[in-house]
Amino acid sequence: MDTYIGIALNGARTTVGEIDADGNILRLKHYQTGFFNQADALDVMLTSLADYQHRTGFVGEPCAIGVGLIGRVDGERGIWYQIDPARTQTINVVKHIEEEYGLPCFIDNDVKASARAVKRWGFGRKSKDFIYLYIGTGIAASITVGGRQIRGSHFNAGEVGHMRVGVSVGVKCPCGKTDCVEAIASSIGIDNCARLLYNQYPTQLEIPDGDERVSVKEVFRLSREGDPLCVKLVDNAVRALADLIMNLVRVSDPEIIVLGGEMVADGFLLEKIKHYLHDVTMRFVTHGVVITKLNPNYISLLGAGAVAVDGMEELCNEE
Repeated sequence: MDTYIGIALNGARTTVGEIDADGNILRLKHYQTGFFNQADALDVMLTSLADYQHRTGFVGEPCAIGVGLIGRVDGERGIWYQIDPARTQTINVVKHIEEEYGLPCFIDNDVKASARAVKRWGFGRKSKDFIYLYIGTGIAASITVGGRQIRGSHFNAGEVGHMRVGVSVGVKCPCGKTDCVEAIASSIGIDNCARLLYNQYPTQLEIPDGDERVSVKEVFRLSREGDPLCVKLVDNAVRALADLIMNLVRVSDPEIIVLGGEMVADGFLLEKIKHYLHDVTMRFVTHGVVITKLNPNYISLLGAGAVAVDGMEELCNEE
């Protein structure tokens, strides 16, 4: 049985798994490994894949490797340009992995890769015009119009987390602006806002010391119980996300918006977001705003697998 190896690089965690052509995850393993730059990240991926091969083993016969990377990626040339403006280094990831493992390798940005999984195995099969919106550690989108992903001249399209929306908190974003939607409604944003507003609202929320972030699950739990700070954090987030979604609808006219990422995986935010969506703006989104039917906790890995499947199909068509 032909299978595909997926490598999903997600900040401090790398996931390696084996996927079949129908999008079923056969095996996977997480590696809690941080990195400081792209060269370190490449070493992490190679080390993790080697460990997976020797300790976990393959179910089938891997025929290709797909990789989902953070930041700017040129999939056609196999080059990873940037994690963020502070971490910029041109690395030919495909060359390194193919030389190490002798299998065809294909790469893409992690959110665009997830959108390819949605297109191949998920709600994207309903329409050629859809938005995949990732809401997790950060916020980013992949916009597909007429079946083609918008990528941009520098492979940087979809960084919608740095849009400002109609919510004012006063929280600074690393991009240099204040009150970007990512700074309010991502898991990092929830942490930053909780610290900023902590002395303004009564709360039972624990604010951890050091680099540990506020637990988003705990924020959600306490907001259900009426905790004033957590209610405010959740309301700010859902209003910001609703504004973002409506802005994207006006820009690209999608038939469906698919949400993914750990922030929306349990469905808690979705109904609250819908409360703020205006009927006139949303009237042509005929298939609605939905959570991906693919496992939202593993969609990055499925995205990497989809990159591998797509790449092999393109290779076969060229031949």
